[in-house]
Amino acid sequence: MVTIDDFYRDTWAEVDLDAIQYNVSETKRLLKNQQKLFAVVKANAYGHGAIQVAKTALEAGADCIAVAMLDEALQLRRHKISAPILVMGATPVQHVRVAAENDITLTVFDHRWLHDAKHLLQSSDLSLQIHLKLDTGMGRLGVRSVEELRMLLTEIDGRILQLTGAFTHFATADEIDEGQFRHQLALFEQMKTVLSEGIMLHSSNSAGTLRFEIAHFSAVRLGISMYGLSPSAAIENELPFPLRQAISLHTKLTQVKQVDASATISYGARYVAAGQEWIGTLPIGYADGWNRKLTGQDVLIDGKRVPIVGTVCMDQCMVRLPCELETGMTVTLIGHNGNAFISVDEIAAKLGTINYEVICAMSTRLPRIYLKAGEAVAVTNYLQLL
Repeated sequence: MVTIDDFYRDTWAEVDLDAIQYNVSETKRLLKNQQKLFAVVKANAYGHGAIQVAKTALEAGADCIAVAMLDEALQLRRHKISAPILVMGATPVQHVRVAAENDITLTVFDHRWLHDAKHLLQSSDLSLQIHLKLDTGMGRLGVRSVEELRMLLTEIDGRILQLTGAFTHFATADEIDEGQFRHQLALFEQMKTVLSEGIMLHSSNSAGTLRFEIAHFSAVRLGISMYGLSPSAAIENELPFPLRQAISLHTKLTQVKQVDASATISYGARYVAAGQEWIGTLPIGYADGWNRKLTGQDVLIDGKRVPIVGTVCMDQCMVRLPCELETGMTVTLIGHNGNAFISVDEIAAKLGTINYEVICAMSTRLPRIYLKAGEAVAVTNYLQLL
């Protein structure tokens, strides 16, 4: 059985795989025409752990996996994940053989890249599957016109280079105003008219998937909402089912001390005790992704909120306790503790950012415990990276 003794520090994240499975299966129910579903596990599955999340998503009904870079795709292949994998970012052309050898689909948007890829592969028996990226208004990667798209198509021979899909990305699908979304959708509809019938077409991220059936095409990409988080606060009330947050973050009290009035806490001596106070030290800091701006943010101990005081350090931070408490007590920074709850969105609001950044910032120093039916089934830790 997996236990907390499988790693060597008193700070860890827990990932509820049942929540991942629920969010994926409920999304699949929305796809009335049985479109394919990409589980997006880039950036270590948004901080949750790519291997365990990918396996769970596929068990829940996901058809394909999407990542940002070839390294992430190769990691999945080396862990025996055989499902189709799409690299959505740019891949240096000199690595096309590696992608082809591992049956990994690459994203393409450049005429010269296609020409060079054919040259690199032509002396082998390898073929490479590709998806074309169409820039309909995100302004990131992709071709921007039908004419440019036609030029790319002239380089795709169907033998060495096999066109199996095309996609775009919505910049504002998570906003109330649908103007830009509708504009991008119309451009995608226009550009797809020059593409072959039968290839996979996909445009919708989580927001597009959950809000706009018209943009489902033949596949959708489930990212942030697979992890139980809304793409934005603006559309939270529009979601077709309640999402289940998958990640929580915990630590333990390592020291409890009473300080006198005027005692200072942490770097810069910016916190000064107003009177006699009980101060607890937690072994988590900004090297773990717990940002320095989280000074003043509450954490949960024994189901009650207590504030972080003093500057968050690299490896530790301090909290003001209501009374003397035992060292070793569990402290929750994100998630449930008793009847109290702190969401990822609350932390994002404190930082003035979005929930994506909070979870992606969780360091590899944090062990992850994976739970099913409340029981630990796997753990990843820092030692596995050494």
